[in-house]
Amino acid sequence: MSKMIQPIQKEETFLRDLEMARALTDQLHIWWLGQSGFLLQWQDTRLLFDPYLSDSLTRKYVETDKPHIRMTEQVVQPGALMEIDVVTSSHNHTDHLDGETLLALFGSNPGLRLVLPEANVDFAADRLGGYREEMIGLAEGIPRDVVEIQFTAIPAAHEERTPAFQGFVAKIGPWTVYHSGDTLLFDGLMDVLAPFEIDVAFLPINGRAPERRVAGNLNGEEAAQLAKSIGAGLVIPCHYEMFTFNTASPDRFEATCKELGQAFRRMRAGERLSLESKP
Repeated sequence: MSKMIQPIQKEETFLRDLEMARALTDQLHIWWLGQSGFLLQWQDTRLLFDPYLSDSLTRKYVETDKPHIRMTEQVVQPGALMEIDVVTSSHNHTDHLDGETLLALFGSNPGLRLVLPEANVDFAADRLGGYREEMIGLAEGIPRDVVEIQFTAIPAAHEERTPAFQGFVAKIGPWTVYHSGDTLLFDGLMDVLAPFEIDVAFLPINGRAPERRVAGNLNGEEAAQLAKSIGAGLVIPCHYEMFTFNTASPDRFEATCKELGQAFRRMRAGERLSLESKP
């Protein structure tokens, strides 16, 4: 077995970095947690997008013909993350709605709210064995304030477009960020997103390969093109380097961004990116 990719920071080092960033109150801080998971901090507000912080899928598929072999070591134990205000789940696939991760987060974060598609509330409550009152179900296009963040659900097409798949535009402080969840390109997506004036877009790049027997996503070139078409100030790729059977190189994403003049940042697991305050 090849050696796993090491996070740039993990466990106690990662947690110390979270606390050090609190002093930089005029910046938006972003950490990539692997797969589609991102932690954002603006002043005292902490938002977790779609965290997968366990080995539940590796254990589930270990004796099957589709093993989920982890590529990158886990950044942090979810129960060690404190003072998280909001966590999201863009859809019901376990790498975006992981019971082990979410139950640990609820256990260590009193008052935590889970933002998810309205269509998925019953499923999520069943998977977690409760916490329905802590769930905020979103309908597409209707803004909803949760703690200090305004969310708007954006349609997504994870092979098919249904209310069970969403992305999220989140306004946190002066920043507007877009987490697409898992999606392909589809007619109308660019038109929906363009009016938001996205500062940072988090987009998957693992693409679509039917032989993987999983629903497909944007590939690197499409992610770069989508970011450019909606005028994103910065695009950050995700959904790669987690499982050996469902990953992709970010090289084509980076090359296309350069060709288009689209600002991008390739992050390493556990890395912090701090963005200066907007004027």
